[in-house]
Amino acid sequence: MTTAETAAPTGDLARPAVVRTRAELRDALGAWALSGPDASDRRAVVMTMGALHEGHLQLVRRARQEAGPSGQVVVTIFVNRLQFGANEDLDTYPRDLEGDIAKVASAGADVVFAPTPDVVYPDGDPIVRVRAGHVGEVLEGVFRPGHMDGVLTVVLKLLHLTRPDVALFGEKDAQQLLAVRRMVRDLDIDVEIVGVPTVRDPDGLAMSSRNAYLSDAERQVALTLSRALRAGAQEAAAGHGAGAVLASASGILNDTAGVVVDYLALVDPATVDEVSADHTGPALLLVAARVGTTRLIDNQAVDVAAPAERGVAPGQEASRE
Repeated sequence: MTTAETAAPTGDLARPAVVRTRAELRDALGAWALSGPDASDRRAVVMTMGALHEGHLQLVRRARQEAGPSGQVVVTIFVNRLQFGANEDLDTYPRDLEGDIAKVASAGADVVFAPTPDVVYPDGDPIVRVRAGHVGEVLEGVFRPGHMDGVLTVVLKLLHLTRPDVALFGEKDAQQLLAVRRMVRDLDIDVEIVGVPTVRDPDGLAMSSRNAYLSDAERQVALTLSRALRAGAQEAAAGHGAGAVLASASGILNDTAGVVVDYLALVDPATVDEVSADHTGPALLLVAARVGTTRLIDNQAVDVAAPAERGVAPGQEASRE
């Protein structure tokens, strides 16, 4: 496929325009701008690495809403080598471009930008890159050094190339979403960042392209992650404190054979710094773990209630009976 294909009208389930080069992308964006969209219509972008699942399609559907009736929805499909470590799954990461195009068509995409690495990085790996700073050095940054820098570098490039009014990101990658929001704010990028809630399978497992790596038995073990997060959230709502939140979740993870935990942390949603033992209010409970050879991440927003909200005087230990 070397030339752009004709875009389907908004709302049509026909194939969206598929563009592979910068010139084709400019033509697709320009054609929409020249069509005279209403003032309230916008261009929305969803950035993916392909191997799309229902979680991605929820992002595209939300993008369709954000763009407006005659707005433009652009989906990028690009496996970004900068965010993979030396021993990670770049070469084996699942790819299914034709299947992905059919899926996003049904969700309302107008344009699919599926460049090759030489289109995104025409001079090879970039010399000048975005550095995530502290946000990229903790949690994921400890276990995947440089990962968040690679994410932000490609996100910035794709924002420049697609020129959206709004960009949609999943809340499952909570640290990534925070890093993108911070980059946009710190570098004065004129785009709205919208987070979309995590989509889960009926059994509770957060949807991920890497779930395809799991055997049936490993998938059952992987359910421990969401179960641990739910248990932590219950402790938070009960006012048992940050320590109890972590202890409850950790206990479930540690008692399950086949789960190797990289980290479990209760953090400030605005900074991803770990909260203090006496923290009350909103927090994020984050987990990363390996099941077999597959590394999974998940998170749960929690609200740590104060003991007084349960009728317990400050300083007294809350009963769990």
